[in-house]
Amino acid sequence: MRTIDQNHGLIRSYDLRRPGVKAGYTVMYALLTVVALVCLMPLVWVILSGFKDQKEFLRGVQAADKRYYVRFLPQSFSTEGYLETWRTMKYFRYYVNSFIVVLGATVAAVLCNGLLAYGISRLKPRGHKIVLALVMASLMLPATTSMAPLFMNIMKLGLHGSFLPLWLAFGANAFYLVLFKSFYDEMPGSLIEAARLDGAGDVSLFFRVVLPLSMPINIVIAIYAVNAAWSDFLLPYLVLNNTVRETVMVRLFTYRSSDRIKEIEVIRAIVFSIIPPILLFVIFQRQITQNVMAAGIKG
Repeated sequence: MRTIDQNHGLIRSYDLRRPGVKAGYTVMYALLTVVALVCLMPLVWVILSGFKDQKEFLRGVQAADKRYYVRFLPQSFSTEGYLETWRTMKYFRYYVNSFIVVLGATVAAVLCNGLLAYGISRLKPRGHKIVLALVMASLMLPATTSMAPLFMNIMKLGLHGSFLPLWLAFGANAFYLVLFKSFYDEMPGSLIEAARLDGAGDVSLFFRVVLPLSMPINIVIAIYAVNAAWSDFLLPYLVLNNTVRETVMVRLFTYRSSDRIKEIEVIRAIVFSIIPPILLFVIFQRQITQNVMAAGIKG
């Protein structure tokens, strides 16, 4: 059985000398290119549309025959429209709010789920199988079914308008727990036993040994948590609406709902809201693919 080299892949250069392999590789490459273009086209269209003015966006460009034609590329790439939308929306404050939500949700996702998974996987107290079964059963429930009781509890606790319920809600996730437990199950027990012989307690063992050795799965969970916390709208809207702590997605909704806002300004606002996830993927794309694959194999 042929092994797969990470540097070369399954198909080598000498395999491409065979006509059948070369034809199949060409067809596969062409199909993947088409799929990539189809996936990227909406993103590219939104970004390029932001450089247009309202008239060009709705009607197109007037040609020599006095007729308007829709163009994919804008007439100019002036950034004045983007800057004006940024100033109008006062996006900086909402960016700060979203980053606070993202940071708290990421820390809560790693620590809370990691601690619970560590207890279930390694400490195994009495009743840990029941806890795990309840967590697994929660995966079968739609997230929207818990929204009403969650919001009622937030109001009863007086946490409306605070970041704390968002941190805890985004951090508590059964899927994250399953990934953590799968990773901890594969961790060598000799490392944990060696730390116990040195006098490390359960909590100290987690923070000094288990957590540092779990960087691959920590990165995976952090990426999931960042994307979920940044992109979510409903819970931040219910908790932070009409406060100074509104996130980018809540601000985008209220901005779009205004009657005085033009369509092109909404397009530019959408671009601002998707920039951070795009940068996250571009910077950490290698870690995303490698660590998600490693976590999936261990699971």
